[in-house]
Amino acid sequence: MLRPRIGIIGNSYVIGDDYPAHASGTMNSEAVAAVAGAMPLLIPADPRFVSVEELMATFDGFLLTGGRPNVHPEEYGQPPTEAHGDFDRARDAITLPLVRACVETGQPVFGICRGFQEMNVAMGGTLHPEIRELPGRMNHRMPPDGSLEEKFAPRHCVHLTEGGVFHAILGDTSVMTNTLHGQGICEPGERVVVEGVADDGTPEAIHIKGAPGFALAVQWHPEYNAASDPVSRPLFEAFGKAARAWAAGETMPALRIA
Repeated sequence: MLRPRIGIIGNSYVIGDDYPAHASGTMNSEAVAAVAGAMPLLIPADPRFVSVEELMATFDGFLLTGGRPNVHPEEYGQPPTEAHGDFDRARDAITLPLVRACVETGQPVFGICRGFQEMNVAMGGTLHPEIRELPGRMNHRMPPDGSLEEKFAPRHCVHLTEGGVFHAILGDTSVMTNTLHGQGICEPGERVVVEGVADDGTPEAIHIKGAPGFALAVQWHPEYNAASDPVSRPLFEAFGKAARAWAAGETMPALRIA
């Protein structure tokens, strides 16, 4: 039997001084293939090359990956500032309408880090440009030094809503995560349900209320060490189950998966 096809949103890079490329971390493909049990395929997130309609007709689910560029604040009604950092307007042009289309149809979508922020903005929410500058908040950014293992190590606890979707999937209301982000949710979008928060109140896990299919996102990085991490593995297993259901012609909300 053919595996379901998961479209992994790629990021734009410049290799060397002048060679433009689309790329995604290998750990994203590993998590999709080894844990979700699906075929990972990289999407060049640029409307010059693909359309949302084509993507919806081609894939059985989508992984919205992390990335250094941020969602442009004009997408949520604010002017850009230096604090907002770098942008990728081509990715914005693909992912934001793609999220809305998936929420409408029930096609599985799983957001990670920037993907978490994209899902909130796509549903009408806003973002803080720099979480660590808010009173009482921790610095959630990736440590600048250390090995990959040290950078992606679990850093803090996320408290999950009892009886919620994430509680059902993960089997606990408190989990350790490898949060690595500078921006975060300011105002949740319409239908965005915050189910997980850090000790400092920063939203870390969301689902889209009333979505007919899998529509979850986390602000941490479950793609790292997904096969053996007790928090990451159930999330990707649930995502894969939803993608297999979609490939078979069925929509499967996250609570049914759990």
